[in-house]
Amino acid sequence: MHSQSIAPWTHQHEFLGEHHGRNERRIWIVVALTLVMMVGEIVGGTVFGSLALVADGWHMSTHAAALSISALAYLYARRHVRNVRFAFGTGKLGELAAFASAIILAMIALLIGYESVERLANPVPIAYGEAIAIAVLGLAVNLGSAWLLGGEHHHHGHEHHHDHHEDHDGDHHVHGHVHGHGGHHAHDLNMRSAYIHVLADAATSVLAILGLLAAGLFGWTWMDPIVGLVGTAVILSWAYGLIRDAGAVLLDTVPDPKLAAAVRTALETDGDRVTDLHLWRVGPGHMAAIVALVSDHPKPVAAYKEGLAHLHGLSHVTVEVVQCGDSHSDSGHDHHPHRHAT
Repeated sequence: MHSQSIAPWTHQHEFLGEHHGRNERRIWIVVALTLVMMVGEIVGGTVFGSLALVADGWHMSTHAAALSISALAYLYARRHVRNVRFAFGTGKLGELAAFASAIILAMIALLIGYESVERLANPVPIAYGEAIAIAVLGLAVNLGSAWLLGGEHHHHGHEHHHDHHEDHDGDHHVHGHVHGHGGHHAHDLNMRSAYIHVLADAATSVLAILGLLAAGLFGWTWMDPIVGLVGTAVILSWAYGLIRDAGAVLLDTVPDPKLAAAVRTALETDGDRVTDLHLWRVGPGHMAAIVALVSDHPKPVAAYKEGLAHLHGLSHVTVEVVQCGDSHSDSGHDHHPHRHAT
């Protein structure tokens, strides 16, 4: 068979998020803003002899590093989107970046907590006016960054399908692929991790301003480290949520049990039974599924494709149907109805 003749049945595994390019550009802008702020604080603090300014500058460097991980993940995923080494494309690189970024976020929170406890045990004099000015400046930069990274919308798109039907040695094996864009799970965890970083920094600035004002106006010097501990708890909870969600995608957990049940319901008609079903996320708004069915009377692939057409978010679906009584399949897996059932 010539390569031209199979073109309608071939496809690329491009499972990037719907707003991948836009998100990448915005994160690079935020990285640039953060780096400018970082350099300005370190240089300014050194010139004017402000340890607080220098310390905040180095604190900004950790956020710049985490944001850079997110930006580089977008860049790498885009440049290698058609690299055949990635079995299901580069759509999950964002989750890998989000997981790493969340670890950094947790480390920053623990560092803030450590410094807060140390300040409680050993109070130090604070230049309130300078510290508040730094916090206000940091808050302004982070609010601008949060505005740039916010506004992520979920959209549903169109689906297009490719399929082929193979019949070897009298056995009935149906392999179908459904390709689509959008879906209920279109949220981009890489963008979410970047957004949480700037949000965490903004929250830290707000808490610092409140603590410094209370300490300066009422003499409550303990308020500054106390709000630091509050910030630690809040940021750790955000980091935990991000680690949990990104880790679930990286471990290929079922992203939507309701969708898995809908796939099973859609295909189990006219006596057909699903014997094996795997559903996992391959990118923002993209889910893949592998389904094995056993049937007394296998239908044409178009029938199974039509049965799944109403389900959003399925971007790569492989369906295999084995006729009752067949004892082997092309994939090398045993799909005998009495020995391979779920």
